[in-house]
Amino acid sequence: MADIKIHRDHTLGLTKARKVALQWAEDVEKNFDMECTILEGETSDTVEFTRSGVKGALVVAADHFQLEAKLGFLLGAFSKTIEAEIEKNLDALLAKSGAAGKAAAKAAPAKKAAGKAAKK
Repeated sequence: MADIKIHRDHTLGLTKARKVALQWAEDVEKNFDMECTILEGETSDTVEFTRSGVKGALVVAADHFQLEAKLGFLLGAFSKTIEAEIEKNLDALLAKSGAAGKAAAKAAPAKKAAGKAAKK
């Protein structure tokens, strides 16, 4: 199993970040056959996403996005490609929203993980 961890700082505030996250969720549902559930909170939201071989969450806060995903055995072999695609999509949405260049972007490297996927 492989883990993907991506962190993106931004200066959008929670209202605009929610719009970016909603667009991201719609895109992955359409383009990657994901099922997304948005859990709204007072200070942050969580977009839970799943499909066969993938389970994860995107935490949406006023100043950052934090995505963590677990890939099953078969998709684990493509973890670098999948991570790059997620980064590209999220960065494009941030650029479109006007957050590009306003905050530092950093991504944690994908790591191999053993054990079962974390439960919701």
